[in-house]
Amino acid sequence: MRLVLANARINNSFLNTLNIIIFMEYDLELDRAIEEIKKIKAKRVCIQLPDGLKPEAQKIADALKEKTRAEIIIWLGSCYGACDIPKQVEDLKVDLLIQWGHSEWKS
Repeated sequence: MRLVLANARINNSFLNTLNIIIFMEYDLELDRAIEEIKKIKAKRVCIQLPDGLKPEAQKIADALKEKTRAEIIIWLGSCYGACDIPKQVEDLKVDLLIQWGHSEWKS
């Protein structure tokens, strides 16, 4: 399993290029997530979102699925940051966990 952190920054231009309805004022770096899914050929992906983005989870999942054909699982449990990786996600046997947060992960 791999972890990708995508930063939510104000900018909705990428969402326009996906031809989906603009549902928020954030650049969720969906292009980065799509690229990573394709790069590792992930078939099953879990997305983890902070509470403020959970109302848009299905739209995010649909956009990812449309561009990658991967099965997208929405994690509805807590998400308190990069250190909050749910232990139960291992039971889902996902190829990739994508976690969105408010700050960019610096490695």
